[in-house]
Amino acid sequence: MRLNAAVVVLLTGLVAATYGFGIYLFAQLVPDMQASLGFSFAYVGTITAAGQLGFLLCALLAAWLTPRVGGDWLILGSGVVCAMALLLISQSNNSLVIGAMLVVLAGTAATVFVPMVDVIARVVAYRYRGMAMGLVSSGTSYGVFINSLLVPIYAPQGEWRTVWWLVGLIALGLCVLVWWVFRRGGLLGRVPSPVARPALAEGATPQVRLTGTRAELMQPWVLMVWSMNFLIGFSTFPFQNYLSSYLRIELGFGVAYTAQIWATIGLVGMFAGLAVGWLSDRIGLRIAMLLVYVSVAVAALILLVQPSGYWPSIAAVLFSIAFYPIFGLIPAYVSKQASSVATAVAIFGIANVMQGSGGMLGNYSAGLWASHSGSFAGIYGAIVMVAMVLIALTLKLPREAPEKLQQLC
Repeated sequence: MRLNAAVVVLLTGLVAATYGFGIYLFAQLVPDMQASLGFSFAYVGTITAAGQLGFLLCALLAAWLTPRVGGDWLILGSGVVCAMALLLISQSNNSLVIGAMLVVLAGTAATVFVPMVDVIARVVAYRYRGMAMGLVSSGTSYGVFINSLLVPIYAPQGEWRTVWWLVGLIALGLCVLVWWVFRRGGLLGRVPSPVARPALAEGATPQVRLTGTRAELMQPWVLMVWSMNFLIGFSTFPFQNYLSSYLRIELGFGVAYTAQIWATIGLVGMFAGLAVGWLSDRIGLRIAMLLVYVSVAVAALILLVQPSGYWPSIAAVLFSIAFYPIFGLIPAYVSKQASSVATAVAIFGIANVMQGSGGMLGNYSAGLWASHSGSFAGIYGAIVMVAMVLIALTLKLPREAPEKLQQLC
């Protein structure tokens, strides 16, 4: 049991590295790196768009590679690549090299997160998977928190390279720990065969098939999950990306108040994944998803009809309670519902592509709306409607497969 807990904690750490350091650190250091290297905002936009494309392609690659090399090896290898890319950025003076490394980092976020379904299914008992994936999904907030500690210390002195160097060392240290724990737990074995390796803990799935069929991927519940992931990206990504603009430009709030809203989102997010995941293991994943989508709807509705006083802070709490856990609830549901680990990984890999595609379309559409209407309010009105559709889809999802049935798969 201790070993399994260590695996979950380390997976959370790798999510913190690949997402928190690999994707979100650059956004905080853009002004400092611009002053040093002289690249433009157009270049920033190009790199971030390329990073999103890299994430989508690597999500598909991860779904293909996991049953062939094993989720354990793919996660470890991706962690090492992430650490090397972070360290290389700290040493480079070439904007093109740095841009390429940022795209690589976005790709490692996908190749670390997608195989989590494989590893979690083998090391975590069925009844605890919601809590485990909830903790893993909130890893991003821990990485962002570490960024917020390091950037104010080094960036004002022009030492942005030191930040990249330190997070690279943290990521490298995590990889060493992952290798040691995985090896000790017997996870780093041979490439998987059609019959899965035994689970580490009593209660975890003892045997799983590593082959899936087209028919299994075309089941109605799978199509609903993919649709939900698309809508999650379409709604939650613009919610964040246009929040500061809405608060400061349209509503007239100051920088300090807006920063307080973001601090609330980050702080609540550090605990939301574990708390909602724990709750989902007791009330069911579908009910937990309903609570999450209701939270998104209410948060957006508050910003639409009552964006004053302490209400935006309440909206921030509700959004954070929803945003971080949902990325754990969906894979937990897939791992419990799919007939095999390979099928679960394939479903989740495509789900990540749908989520990223939804995010790209949502951000672009929201930007067009704001440009033509001169207001951001309509964006949050649309998010309320999308959340209602998500609630309706969740109500149509079948209940999680019984544990005994899962263990026979």
